[in-house]
Amino acid sequence: MTVRPARLADVAGFSIDRVATAAGDDPDVLRLENLDTDSPPPREAVEATKAAVADPSANSYLPFTGRHDLRRAVADRVRARSGVEYDPESEVVITSSDGDGLLDALLAVTDHGDEVIITDPTYAGILNRVLLAGARPRLVPMRAVEGAWRLDLEELAASVGPATRAIMLQNPSFPSGYLLTDAEWREIARLCVEHDLWLIYWAFMEGIVFDGGAVIHPASYPGMRERTIIVGSVSMEQRMIGWRIGWMVAPEAVMSDLSVVHIYNGVVAGGIAQAGALAALTADDDGLAGCLAEWQHRRDTVCEQLRGLPMLAAAGGWAQILDSRALGVESSALSHALLRHRVAATPMTGWGGPIADRHLRLVFSREPVPRLEQLGDRFAMALADLGVTSWRAP
Repeated sequence: MTVRPARLADVAGFSIDRVATAAGDDPDVLRLENLDTDSPPPREAVEATKAAVADPSANSYLPFTGRHDLRRAVADRVRARSGVEYDPESEVVITSSDGDGLLDALLAVTDHGDEVIITDPTYAGILNRVLLAGARPRLVPMRAVEGAWRLDLEELAASVGPATRAIMLQNPSFPSGYLLTDAEWREIARLCVEHDLWLIYWAFMEGIVFDGGAVIHPASYPGMRERTIIVGSVSMEQRMIGWRIGWMVAPEAVMSDLSVVHIYNGVVAGGIAQAGALAALTADDDGLAGCLAEWQHRRDTVCEQLRGLPMLAAAGGWAQILDSRALGVESSALSHALLRHRVAATPMTGWGGPIADRHLRLVFSREPVPRLEQLGDRFAMALADLGVTSWRAP
């Protein structure tokens, strides 16, 4: 009889794949369940990738830490946003997507039973990687304050204890779309410095900020360069999900451990995809500004279509969440009802704690505005099926 390992006891699946399977291939379904986009990658990235297929140097295991010119491009990118210099030789490793980097970071800085502070809600992949690493997640709630998500700083400070080893955050976040303020980052930095904690900073969406919001980089705060592990990728800002290329940027003191974990977790990122990532990061214009305007338009359309429902507009990223329990229904029931009316959306049970469990995730980056303009009517029919009749589409 096979006994399931203890590390998997609390690890659950996403539920995204189940919603996607249920949605099938019907082209009329509004696909709001998966973190995809129809915005194309940079042309330079596509061309460089094609050329690399015929380049023997791209078909190699070496160097394990990634090609030098790509590591330099990553260091330049981090410097441009943070003002902080990193050595591409000793402080940057290229990974097979940011997912590898997140687990690498946890394995390199935590031991079994250590605590890692994360938010509620969070991305299920953060929560479950903490569990896979053998650490314990400590949830800090996000609160709805004056129409935006805000980190509960009192709860954050109270969550730091003797077993705490790291704080793990995105900015902006998905799925909630929160954007941390300077005041929030200052308190995070204070706690990290005062208690000698690592910050594992998932920077994969840091430039996808709406309404003219600022890109704030945590490594720029006093004392944070030496305790921040930056995990990034070309998946979101450069729209290169299929390339599966990411990176870790961290102080030299921890990079040897990160590199060893990476070698035995992912060995090396694919050379063909690295060529495309380099082209994207060094292009004169990677197209992000135009995509930002389009994604914000899509967010605004979702907000207008669902005006009056319990939902906060995303300050950044590709998704936002709706409080289904405030309507008297569970997120899984609402997800099933929406599927009957050709809307695929993911219930967030298991994406944190009690706050996450209340919500349904809506990804707006994949569907164009004319299709999103059908969302209100479809929501109204789904809610009516569930007995919620106090809301009508605008």
